[in-house]
Amino acid sequence: MKSDSLVIIPTYNEKENIYNIINAVLNVNEHQFDVLVVDDNSPDGTAAIVESMIAEQPERIHILKRPGKQGLGTAYIAGFKWALDHAYEYIIEMDADFSHPVNKLPELQAACATGGADVSVGSRYLTGVNVVNWPMGRMLMSYFASAYVRLITGMKVRDATAGYVCYRREVLQSINLDGIEFKGYAFQIEMKFTAHCMGFKIVEVPIVFINRVLGTSKMNTSIFFEALWGVIKLRLDSIFNKRRFARKPLPKQLTA
Repeated sequence: MKSDSLVIIPTYNEKENIYNIINAVLNVNEHQFDVLVVDDNSPDGTAAIVESMIAEQPERIHILKRPGKQGLGTAYIAGFKWALDHAYEYIIEMDADFSHPVNKLPELQAACATGGADVSVGSRYLTGVNVVNWPMGRMLMSYFASAYVRLITGMKVRDATAGYVCYRREVLQSINLDGIEFKGYAFQIEMKFTAHCMGFKIVEVPIVFINRVLGTSKMNTSIFFEALWGVIKLRLDSIFNKRRFARKPLPKQLTA
């Protein structure tokens, strides 16, 4: 049976993790979640593993195959559009490498389904610094990046760069997804800030983030600097280009 909730997992060379992460999501007991893998033509055979799993559970596992590596942001945008086309009510971003705790999926979903949130964020920094096995330099970069985002944008979100996020369908329908500019680290900030500017309620759910054990991180310094300057541009646009953050009209069947 199709769920009302979809977990989107972008992949590039995740053959070590993809089978286990999909099974973990499917086996969450408190709420049923379907899975959409957005694969950027991984040369390691990630897509083939997913397709073998789809043959066994075609109603719950899905894949979007793209011709090459095009960036995290565009992968999620493609996944969001697919989710909206397939009538999912709650759409969740999640990494393939188990850094995002699977057992927190029901809490993220419930925050939006019954808790009054429009966007729920799996937050590493809501109750301190809850990160395991990260190099000190990367942890400090991430923590102070979120503090920097709060300072520049005025958002109260403590983990603005988080990639473990649940959106209500209405939020993604209201955002001009084709107008989202950033593809890397700043994509997560842009999505949250856009929802914030549109008046949607964002809440944070505390998580413990565990650095990947298998596979290779996709983080690099160019992604970080995109976020550094991107935040300033977002803030200026919120002042001088308010049309960028205007809500799109919802489909008639949802506004009646």
